[in-house]
Amino acid sequence: MELLSPAGDLERCFFALLYGADAIYASGKKFSLRANATNFTNEELEKCAKMVHSFNKKLYVPVNIIFHNKEVEDDLLEYLKFLEKIKVDAVIVSDAIVWDLINKNNLKLEIHISTQTSTLNSRACKFYEKVGATRIVLAREATKEEIIRIKKNTSLELEVFISGAMCTSFSGRCVLSNYLTNRDSNRGGCVQACRFSYDCKSINNKFEINSKDLNMIPYVKDLYDIGISSLKIEGRMRSIYYIATVLTTYRNIIKKIESKTLNDEYINYCEAIINRASNRDSICQYFNSNVDETTQYYTNGFREEANQDFLGLVLDYKNKHIYLEVRNYFKIGDTVQIIGPNDKVYEFTIDKILDENDSKVDVANKPKTLVKIPFNKPVEKHSMMRKKVFDILY
Repeated sequence: MELLSPAGDLERCFFALLYGADAIYASGKKFSLRANATNFTNEELEKCAKMVHSFNKKLYVPVNIIFHNKEVEDDLLEYLKFLEKIKVDAVIVSDAIVWDLINKNNLKLEIHISTQTSTLNSRACKFYEKVGATRIVLAREATKEEIIRIKKNTSLELEVFISGAMCTSFSGRCVLSNYLTNRDSNRGGCVQACRFSYDCKSINNKFEINSKDLNMIPYVKDLYDIGISSLKIEGRMRSIYYIATVLTTYRNIIKKIESKTLNDEYINYCEAIINRASNRDSICQYFNSNVDETTQYYTNGFREEANQDFLGLVLDYKNKHIYLEVRNYFKIGDTVQIIGPNDKVYEFTIDKILDENDSKVDVANKPKTLVKIPFNKPVEKHSMMRKKVFDILY
């Protein structure tokens, strides 16, 4: 199974590739549904394509807004030609105008049908086959039984979301943002109005309607057995630490499935890691049942509080010292873990910290400054140091 990672900029693209992504999806400045992400200029998108292909991985570019006349006239065809030129491996589309332009102009662009089409049946899949699609990203509302039936009745590759934020509306077709702020969710302007806190006089309380996050860790084996082609992670606006943590966790699950060593203890461990990384409760949502009141936050007053687990980024290792760029506060006596692209996890207690001038310090509390930490095992560059929250379970 392909592990498909988001990338909101070149740095996040690099770390996603380093930490095990088989493919990347990244947006240009136009025509995608994450207008508030950093996204890529055409020049950056070309660099991104070269970077991804240098790792022998694939790049998919969303062109999946709902097009009004203005957007169709706004150089859409030229943009598609540009994506063909930089050898993008596929475009993710929802509006018929996009695949119509690709087909009529014989562009060498593979077509992936976006989750925005809310596809939940095999007849729709057969239609998309006829218009030249090779893959469909199923609606996030798909149950296990629906996915199995679709798989049996189509030759299309199937891609499913496995991790990240969920939309309260059906497959992202939200109009709350438009109504409240005049920012169009279906053209990339969502303000996440479902996460606003509303006054509700009938219950004399604040009212929220936002969904809990998606977490498919317990069901990766089911997806593997069904024959899903690609597992998709949501989060073009997430941090490099989040991307690295989620990728390594799902990658290790897949490895254990393939080696037939996956067990309940390891699944529970991975669930805990994912829940810690996201700062929000996460569940399987629709896959195993229809959703109910437990899949939303509603009136329980939940507030996201970002943890400070990510302590630093390893810039180098030399002379038996880790050269670390500080990201969050830590001190002598803290027990920490190092995670890296090579899947090794090291655990140790910090007994010495040196600043840039080799002076001893008791704490590291200035983000983006350099510190040195003695450690007698070589640590790979681009590894990350985190708080010890759980015991390591291989």
